[in-house]
Amino acid sequence: MTERKKWLGIAGSLMLSTTLVAACSNAPNSEGSSSPNNSETNPPAEETANFNATGMPIVNEQIELTFFTGLAATNGSTPFEERLAYKEMEAMSNIKVNFQFVPFDGLTEKRNLALANGDYPDAFFTARIPAADLMRYGAEGVFVQLDGGLLENYAPNLTALMEKYPDLRKALTMPDGHIYSMPSFYDPEFLPMLIGTPLWIKEDWLKQLGMEEPTTIEEYYNFLKAVKTTDLNGNGQLDEIPYSGTGIASFFDQIKGAWGLGTRGLGHKHVDVDPETNELRFFRTSDRYKEMLEFVHQLYAEGLIDKDIFTQDSKALFAKGSQDLLASTINSNPITQFNGEGYIGLGALKGPHGDQLYSNIKVPMVWVGAFAITDKNPHPEATVRWMDHFFSEEGAIQFFMGKEGESYTVNDDGSLEFMDHIKNNPDGLTLDQALTSYVSWMGGSYPGYVHQKWFKGSETLPSSVEAGEKAAPYQVEELWYNFNFTQEETEFMSTIGSDIHSYITEMEAKFVNGSAPFSEWEKYVQTVHSMGVDRYLEVYQAALERYNQN
Repeated sequence: MTERKKWLGIAGSLMLSTTLVAACSNAPNSEGSSSPNNSETNPPAEETANFNATGMPIVNEQIELTFFTGLAATNGSTPFEERLAYKEMEAMSNIKVNFQFVPFDGLTEKRNLALANGDYPDAFFTARIPAADLMRYGAEGVFVQLDGGLLENYAPNLTALMEKYPDLRKALTMPDGHIYSMPSFYDPEFLPMLIGTPLWIKEDWLKQLGMEEPTTIEEYYNFLKAVKTTDLNGNGQLDEIPYSGTGIASFFDQIKGAWGLGTRGLGHKHVDVDPETNELRFFRTSDRYKEMLEFVHQLYAEGLIDKDIFTQDSKALFAKGSQDLLASTINSNPITQFNGEGYIGLGALKGPHGDQLYSNIKVPMVWVGAFAITDKNPHPEATVRWMDHFFSEEGAIQFFMGKEGESYTVNDDGSLEFMDHIKNNPDGLTLDQALTSYVSWMGGSYPGYVHQKWFKGSETLPSSVEAGEKAAPYQVEELWYNFNFTQEETEFMSTIGSDIHSYITEMEAKFVNGSAPFSEWEKYVQTVHSMGVDRYLEVYQAALERYNQN
């Protein structure tokens, strides 16, 4: 792994609620103190006799564990205990896990309440624990410290990943120097997965217009303009929509690299590094960013951007796609979202100053707190081994694919494929619905290791892979994982920082739709800076220095 593969993924910390800020206010003030739960504590003799440090089973006599478990709406209601992957794991490990479901729509509130009143089980699984909570409750001893013994002795697979990708260890390490969680981690070399949602255009409409695939911002604009005046879907109406999406932010993320912005990847929504000075910059007030907004405003003013973009949800967007109205859009893949045929993903578009940077790349460590063990767990060693199994190739295939011969097959070339009763379910179930009898990764946020070999989401479709190949030569050269903030820094980011973000989002929409003229740009810049941008950059600089020292 080269130095190119670094990231900054701070969006979760920046979105902490006021509730979380209040919860952090009673945390210890000693940022650098050692955690009270030292992971090198020896287990009781009777537990040692039952526990196997390597191999299967993990324990000789069965033990039971209970996990606080986040559940996505798309993940069905079948208990995880009844799903094939976990039944197989129970048989292998001799550990029976009871998963307590907590729907995602109420997850944060119930997780916060459980931690505040001490009513929590042996571990948190798929629970989206933010870094601020890992730091606070880790320092208090609620979350078990994993470094210093448990990871090194009982998690060879996750440890190997941290050795291969050192930035993973940096991102897992809290400001006190300790690790309290196991992550949701995407293979940094699986670029289509990190891109996630390319900018798609309809290739057959390009051909009808006699145009080549756009490689510059100007060519993309010319395509959208031609779409506006041509009946490309052949229904006798000029109802084609040049570009549509859900909100405007994802469009900014897709094109800002054409103005040389976002040089540390998608994890940085407001800050990157200026390539000329090699210093942190708050790019959302820069002249280049203003130029980008002026371009987007031009598209909107000329009717090349859907008038509903600020209000419509994905259901409304996909309905338009299914009616063959969309010339260009952003989502994981049109074929899976609205049966959109004939779309291709664009690479990095060259901008007006010659910049050609692909910066729309997510942080590989998607959830820092996907799994955490609590101080109520009498079997931390066995629990670490149970979770670490799913970071191995064998375990990851089990987690994402189920069992060979029952849910997937192995092709002659070694590739894996879901069986036909899942891909083409005889009862008319979607792929996600059919998978709920076998695995539990649908809906995301799970702890584990995503790799192209065993992950079969839309990101692995040929058109997504092709989009990744186009982006690869222009991807940002130095990508940061997420930074972890101290409690004081977290409070700043979730109060003043959040106010800055909200104001910027509001004003950007006004600049695009024309309700705020660009003659007010300097006033906007002055307002943002008066809100505390200097302190904002100081916080990032301190976090960056800690990150580099980890």
